[in-house]
Amino acid sequence: MDSYCITDPGKVRDHNEDSVIVIQNEGGEHLLAVADGMGGHLCGEVASSIAINHIGKRFQSISSVGNKEDAMHWIQEVVSEINALIFKYTTEHPESMGMGTTLVLSILSPTFLLYGNIGDSSGFAYKNGKLHKITNDHTLVNLLVKSGELTEEEAKNHPRKNVLMKALGSTSVVEMDIFDVETDVEGILLCSDGLTNMLDADKIAKVLNEDLTLENKLKKIVYKCNNRGGNDNISVACLMKNGGIIK
Repeated sequence: MDSYCITDPGKVRDHNEDSVIVIQNEGGEHLLAVADGMGGHLCGEVASSIAINHIGKRFQSISSVGNKEDAMHWIQEVVSEINALIFKYTTEHPESMGMGTTLVLSILSPTFLLYGNIGDSSGFAYKNGKLHKITNDHTLVNLLVKSGELTEEEAKNHPRKNVLMKALGSTSVVEMDIFDVETDVEGILLCSDGLTNMLDADKIAKVLNEDLTLENKLKKIVYKCNNRGGNDNISVACLMKNGGIIK
């Protein structure tokens, strides 16, 4: 396995509210996660840090998440803990009221591959040189697209495209969408919307297909986002299996 993660403030924002992690536990299972915080200066950074620090600590404290059903239960349990931690922080720091974070994650074990998300950070599977989106965005415009009130093209430039319908810290109870994916993928890529708002899946895959190290591929992806304006924080976490396209 080859893995790497990167986060960048972009060219417009004066600070970075994203957090990202790629880790392995004692049992050899892999966790990737990206969180995109919101809530004003510093507060978004706190929310995303709470999410990533907690899930990373919990994952490395166990030798295995167990079988697929155990892992699904573990994900929901940890997400509930993160939500409670964010609520606790806002109670103790009233100035941070309203802060929250998206969270997209993936767990790869020898027998299963799971994705989970809350918000509009995205999870992709990489196979045969292409990226396939696994997660569904919890946004107002995505809801309107699914109901037939907006087309995909209209949604791209909709003035309310960043309005979230779901996020960690926004309600007292939250449940993560979980996706069960076949393990025969060649790679996993998670990112904040700072990437997908600048580059579509085909453009990202084009860089992944280049003859570069994974680190340099992700750095090139971030460079391309910034070259297009970099109007948001950009975070990417990626894992590629041995025998794939990694050189």
